[in-house]
Amino acid sequence: MSSDRTNAKSTVSGNQANIPARIRRELGIADGDQLRWNLEADGTVRVQVVQQHTGTFAEFDGYDGEKPTDVTSEHDSWGVDVE
Repeated sequence: MSSDRTNAKSTVSGNQANIPARIRRELGIADGDQLRWNLEADGTVRVQVVQQHTGTFAEFDGYDGEKPTDVTSEHDSWGVDVE
């Protein structure tokens, strides 16, 4: 039995299927997210959304050391020349 909340159709083309916009919005699926597919013993397919953190430094909280840093004086010591 399906409800209006989950009742949606999509089309398979080659080895790809689209996800209806209403489902993407409701689940918060964005570009770069992954779908984890599980086939249950009774033939039911379960899909888990694995949301991708954006950006290379998404998990980076910054410098957490005890020594203060000063980018204006230490920048060149890291081998980057600024003119």
